Amino acid sequence: MKEKTESSAVCHHHRVGFLGLLITLGIVFGDIGTSPLYVMKAILHTGETINESTILGALSCIIWTLTLQTTIKYVCVALRADNNGEGGILALYALLRRLKNKWIYLLAIIGASTLLADGIITPAITVTTAIEGLESISPNLPVIPITLAIITIIFFVQRFGTESIGKSFGVFMLLWFLLLGVTGAFSITSYPLILKAFNPYYAAILLAKSPEWFLILGAVFLCTTGAEALYSDLGHCGRKNIAISWGFVKTMLILNYLGQGAWVLNHVPTALSVNPFFSIMPQSLLFFSIIMATGAAIVASQALISGTFSILSEAMNLHFWPRMRIKHPTHVKGQLYIPMINLAMYIGVVIIILLFRDSSHMEAAYGLAITITMLMTTLLLGFYLHSKGVSRILTILFMGAYCTIEAIFLAANLSKFLAGGWCTMLIGGILFLMMYVWVRAMKIRRHYISAKPLDDYYQIISDIKTDESIPKYASNLVYINHANQEGTVDDKLLYSIINKQPKRADHYWLINMEFADTPDTLEYSCETLVPDTLYSITMHIGFRIEPRVSLYLRQVVEDLVASKKVDLRSTYPSLRKNRIPGDFRFIIIHRVYYPESSGNRQQNLLMTLYALISKIGIDEPKALGLDTSMVVVERVPLIIDQSNRSGRRIIQIAEEK
Repeated sequence: MKEKTESSAVCHHHRVGFLGLLITLGIVFGDIGTSPLYVMKAILHTGETINESTILGALSCIIWTLTLQTTIKYVCVALRADNNGEGGILALYALLRRLKNKWIYLLAIIGASTLLADGIITPAITVTTAIEGLESISPNLPVIPITLAIITIIFFVQRFGTESIGKSFGVFMLLWFLLLGVTGAFSITSYPLILKAFNPYYAAILLAKSPEWFLILGAVFLCTTGAEALYSDLGHCGRKNIAISWGFVKTMLILNYLGQGAWVLNHVPTALSVNPFFSIMPQSLLFFSIIMATGAAIVASQALISGTFSILSEAMNLHFWPRMRIKHPTHVKGQLYIPMINLAMYIGVVIIILLFRDSSHMEAAYGLAITITMLMTTLLLGFYLHSKGVSRILTILFMGAYCTIEAIFLAANLSKFLAGGWCTMLIGGILFLMMYVWVRAMKIRRHYISAKPLDDYYQIISDIKTDESIPKYASNLVYINHANQEGTVDDKLLYSIINKQPKRADHYWLINMEFADTPDTLEYSCETLVPDTLYSITMHIGFRIEPRVSLYLRQVVEDLVASKKVDLRSTYPSLRKNRIPGDFRFIIIHRVYYPESSGNRQQNLLMTLYALISKIGIDEPKALGLDTSMVVVERVPLIIDQSNRSGRRIIQIAEEK
């Protein structure tokens, strides 16, 4: 017998229309939409002499960076590299992980860790810059306490979900981008020659002649840091909505940048001491613009926090990260809340604010890590294009062009390392080490799991079921089978049933879990191995789906009972005549690593670090969504090497605790 059922696809806001475009504005463009708050200010603080050629060159760099990096690479190319509608560097990796390149996972974990690291500084710099605008109204305003209060509220409300306020994000961001475009266009009229910045000649001249070109490029790069988040949000809004919305967003951004440039050239003596973004605002709109900037910063922060939860949720199912407790504060699909990560991010953002004190110093720490993420995405996109049959020449041209562009940006941003870039690189390095150790340790554990052909044990399992001299352990006994090959079973599982207190049951259920490369797959297949005795269930779970084995098993069992393929009524006469179903008990085989069993020092170090990292996660029963009152965990040794350094045998006996 073999049955299969698949979850129905959930309808996201993919339909192109005014509502879809509005929602896209609120979800996708928060990060890149707040960049005008600090990009021009960062350029002015590079130390370059402020004159027409400098400003025209810098603006030309911004325009062509947005065109080459955001529009062509991400909107035109990356958005087409979707995994069943989902985007982002981990979704892209999931498409490619079956390739022969064993090391391709390194690109994914480097990119994911640096993306997460840069996400910590985004709330800090956007909220701080917005609140600093109030200094133009009240110079003695306490910026840091106000910023910390807003950050605290943002992270505090995560536990309740953001469904209600999220619905208004789209309308708010539409007003925000209109404010950017209108004020920028009005300011352009004071210096129409600023439109010459569309000519890439001015960018080339600036980079060729300026001794501070690397500092300027480091500041310019901040205009496109939200492009990676744009790709990650593909699954929420769809490619067409993002592409169409980007045309409007890019126009408004460029108008604002040009307007700031025009104002700077008209106010060269004072431009260095103020933020051009707030300076181009009419005095009557200044307070309103500060409120709007603060709101946009909150939207951007919310998007980054939600994105971090989503990335780590994917990383858990891809076996890059220990499984952690995930909550669903609302009924909105995909809206997650990971308490420990929320707390860790909050502490990190607060430390960033207290460490750097103002947005000018934060700019020095911003952008370096995300450059590495973009470079990793380029390499993965190259593999993707090759796997899709794109000609080798075009693939090499794409990878060569963008690796060169991003390597230049990386070199430029490295100048920020001592000024603050070390902070995000340190965070990214720690996250990468944790992911790398987790991946390697999981491979070691899988390598030493011994499997046996299951059909060799059909008879003895049937005999145990009918042997009434053995006390009945449970009506239904459920095991999680970690053997990878079809038709095999974990030898410790068999040991548990047969040798370690023989366990008699009416039905034995073996659960095999396969994490699919697709995002929203949720299906199962069930096979009867021994009629009315032994069943094998394979659950196929997408990398965005949280495993809830108890819930899924209940659905499987209900389907089997409805089709009369299994009778789950208790075999105890008093219960059976009242049609009471039998009980279920889960048994988890937990392998404990003992350093004494291996003479490999590198392996011992990896497994020791793995044990430390696993403490931030939850245990396997909770990770699988099991009712812990029905779970028994049997601890057995993970035997790496059965001989010690002297050649003597080490005999390890598993003891149940």
